Amino acid sequence: MIKQAMERRGLIDALLAGDGFADIVLRGGQVVNTLTREIYPADVAIKGSRILMAGDARELVGPDTTVVDVEGMTISPGFIDSHMHFESSMLTVTEFSRLSIPSGTTTLIADPHEIGNALGPAGMKAMADEAGQVPNHVRLVVPALVPDCPALETAGADVSSGDMEDLLGYPNIVGIGELQGFSLARHVYQNTPEIVTDLVASTTYASSTGRVVDGNAPGLSGAELAAHIIAAGGRTSCHETTTKAECMEKLRQGVHVFMREGSTQKNMAECVRAVTEEGMDSRRCILATDDMLAGDLKTLGHMNEIIRRTIRQGVAPAEAIQMATSNPAAYFGLRDRGAIVPGAAADLAIISDLEEMRVEAVFLAGRLAAYRGELLLRLPPYRYPEEVRHSVKRGAVREEELAIHASGAEAVGRCIVAIPDQNLTETREVPLRVSRGQVQCDVSRDVLYMAVVERYGRRGGIGKCFVSGLGIQNGAIAESVAHDTHNIVAAGSSLRDLTAAVNRVIELGGGLAVARDGRILGELRLPVGGLITDELTGEEVAARMEQLERLVREQLGGTLHAPFMHLSFLALSTSPKWKLTDWGLVDVEAFRILEPVV
Repeated sequence: MIKQAMERRGLIDALLAGDGFADIVLRGGQVVNTLTREIYPADVAIKGSRILMAGDARELVGPDTTVVDVEGMTISPGFIDSHMHFESSMLTVTEFSRLSIPSGTTTLIADPHEIGNALGPAGMKAMADEAGQVPNHVRLVVPALVPDCPALETAGADVSSGDMEDLLGYPNIVGIGELQGFSLARHVYQNTPEIVTDLVASTTYASSTGRVVDGNAPGLSGAELAAHIIAAGGRTSCHETTTKAECMEKLRQGVHVFMREGSTQKNMAECVRAVTEEGMDSRRCILATDDMLAGDLKTLGHMNEIIRRTIRQGVAPAEAIQMATSNPAAYFGLRDRGAIVPGAAADLAIISDLEEMRVEAVFLAGRLAAYRGELLLRLPPYRYPEEVRHSVKRGAVREEELAIHASGAEAVGRCIVAIPDQNLTETREVPLRVSRGQVQCDVSRDVLYMAVVERYGRRGGIGKCFVSGLGIQNGAIAESVAHDTHNIVAAGSSLRDLTAAVNRVIELGGGLAVARDGRILGELRLPVGGLITDELTGEEVAARMEQLERLVREQLGGTLHAPFMHLSFLALSTSPKWKLTDWGLVDVEAFRILEPVV
């Protein structure tokens, strides 16, 4: 507190003493005012890590002031990703930051429920520790419940209201993340009412201590949406909104709609129609990625790319930038971020092309951090402690364990249908041949085997069904990234390859594997919770993932882009319609387990 007071006094002295000057003045550019939604000519003066003022800064230029000519460029507050998961990129906080800072993202609000499902509080605290080591502003919002559906799946650890005081008091943790445990509001209320009581205890404690509580309300409307909002404490968000009508209702009910636009889930264009077509106030509309692949960060950019796409949907540049700066700053209570105002953190993106959102330079805390796509700061590799490794605790599986059995010559198999760029699914019931008591998949109709294998040694269950939409013709893929409990999920055209891929992931101690003809074609080890690698750089992970995806396309015949990320969401038990967990095939809308054959 004393340090902060002295810093403020120093800023005042620089402005009023007559002989005080700025350290840096950005001169001749256009400033994005995210509070008034204007863009106009102004200088930006910086002292230490803070903004002195935006306006005519000629009197603040002294003999030691660095004057940077930004004529023809636009100065914006650094961008904020309001809802994301480091685990989905398979990168450490450090490596994700290394890739995202050069494109203007200076603040990350991460939900560590992936590592929380795998490792519990120990995993989330380990990630919070790393968050304190990077130069950008990284904060975590933790799950109030793990697993999300205790009656339908097995996680590596359990988290409940009893853990909240400890977690919310830990450094770099600022609130409760997506409230997935109450996504299926009516079913949870009717079938597991004790979960509602526990969640309300957690959110009430969080609200009483001034913490934020994120919601998760896919498809909820009317009374169910109202119940979800109340459970979250009345002021909440939702990143699972997929239609204009849904977005409009949530905005009218006070929900901050995180318009998601990630690597495989793209909902912004539909949601933003509430603004562009219906003229709704956009102050509660916030851009977020949720899940980003390392390759997309490297080639496309991060929040600058999402802002660019939003502008392409007819949103004015200042308003689109507002959705990734001052809007999330207001929601999260980030008083010194999101706007270029006196005393705010000097986290800035210098944009050379506003329509294309091309970022020329990035300042972090008043220092030039990146220039023309190159990070200028040194970020040492981060190594996670041993207690968050070795999360795979089961032995190899046999082909027989992954088979689906039925009597007779034919059976009707239940089949999950993957939807490109969504975590929602459709459903199919398909007549399939039975041979020697085992139901056979049918590649000719794009019907593959699918399995989820419990990996933590707690229950040992294996869920089985069929899946279509991946397009694989010959071979199998498997991974220990399977939202949200992150057991081993696999899909393929033969039990032999399915078994080979699953067993390779077990041998790796977590990771990804591609198999064909009984042998492994490619793999990626993820030693931290079976979700993250601290052994490779972001560029190396991007290259390895590109190689694995190419193998799926060229050797297995897969047709779905980002197949591993799409496959991982086929285990998300809170998102309609059918999903697969280690307990079996989940009818999400009915909150029950289905047999894999009718």
